[in-house]
Amino acid sequence: MIAAMVFAAGLGTRMRPLTDDRPKAMVAVAGRPLIDHALEQVEGCAPVVVNAHHHAAALRAHLADRAGVTLVEERPLLLETGGGLRNALPHLGGGPVLTMNADNVWTGPRAAATLRAAWDPGAMDGLLLLGPIRGRAEAGRWKMALDGEGRIALAEEGLDYLGAGIVKTDGMGAMPDGPFSLRELWLPMIERGRLHGVVHPGGWADVGRPENIAAAEALLAGAPA
Repeated sequence: MIAAMVFAAGLGTRMRPLTDDRPKAMVAVAGRPLIDHALEQVEGCAPVVVNAHHHAAALRAHLADRAGVTLVEERPLLLETGGGLRNALPHLGGGPVLTMNADNVWTGPRAAATLRAAWDPGAMDGLLLLGPIRGRAEAGRWKMALDGEGRIALAEEGLDYLGAGIVKTDGMGAMPDGPFSLRELWLPMIERGRLHGVVHPGGWADVGRPENIAAAEALLAGAPA
């Protein structure tokens, strides 16, 4: 069994005005909050931790009866993905953790199933779920290529990170206090040839903005029953 961390603590700035009165993870897509789509993707993992900050009370109330899910509030600072994972480690144990962004939807095999099937702790310190780049041109986005052994290298053209992965947490002790990104863990893994990737065989949509919701719902509507 592998632990899972679902990142849901962002301010939802890009999703305004829908996040004026709720966390982004509670924005509905195809009739269900984004957090429910994310938790479905990590089924089979235990324990599961969800972090929260913006309108945390709404997320806490929604998850109150969800067995096996622990909510951790980040106060007073947002800790980003790396800092958020480190903050949640007391609830996650000392082994590798499956990480999942809460602003995606998926079709095809569950992200957790694909990652766990490909995970080889003897050869990997991290494993990222990748897919084709679909028009996102945000500043600082990485493009990644895979070699013949599935190791990741940064590239001019390549694959996109789809917001899910597995990471060993041993390197957390070397990180500075406060907020930091998971990228700070991934970079030394790339240098050592220990960050691998696996391509998601189904569909995926980023739901970071209100205008992305229609495309995400169309993706889900077209998925096989």
